[in-house]
Amino acid sequence: MTPNKDKDICEEIIFSEFFNKHAKSLRNFLFYKFGNASQAEDFTQEAFIKLWQNCANVPIEKAKSYLYTIASNLSLNGIAHEKVVLNYEKKSGANDKFNENPEFILEEKEFKEKLIKAIENINETQRIAFLMHRIDGKKYTEIAEELNISVKAVEKRIHLALLELRKEFKNFK
Repeated sequence: MTPNKDKDICEEIIFSEFFNKHAKSLRNFLFYKFGNASQAEDFTQEAFIKLWQNCANVPIEKAKSYLYTIASNLSLNGIAHEKVVLNYEKKSGANDKFNENPEFILEEKEFKEKLIKAIENINETQRIAFLMHRIDGKKYTEIAEELNISVKAVEKRIHLALLELRKEFKNFK
């Protein structure tokens, strides 16, 4: 779909094409920010709903930018909420799962928590580039284009992310 002054994002067919073209990449972008697929899906749909509600005010040339801006704002609000939820879970002491035994369940849970924490602790720009490459299988040039940075910057971000993860798992038993 090429931008065209005659096309209007409020037309159902145009909006549907726009949705089909951008929904997956927006969802993945949000997933990299959150690390939670269901939240990414929810915020993707919410961003498209807001675009639809404001379609009369958004020219088709600016629709993608508008969509990503809305999604980023939603993600910032979601991150703040997620921190509150995580703090509550830590304080509530949800240790019932450990009563199931065997030792493997505990080790598996510890590893998952450590992995998630390690990925969360990576700088956001590094984490996004790393997950786009490792999860989506995108090439450095594709990542550079989507993030509006150079290929060298993508290489450096992924390299630094890998170094951070290696530090975290160096002494893990």
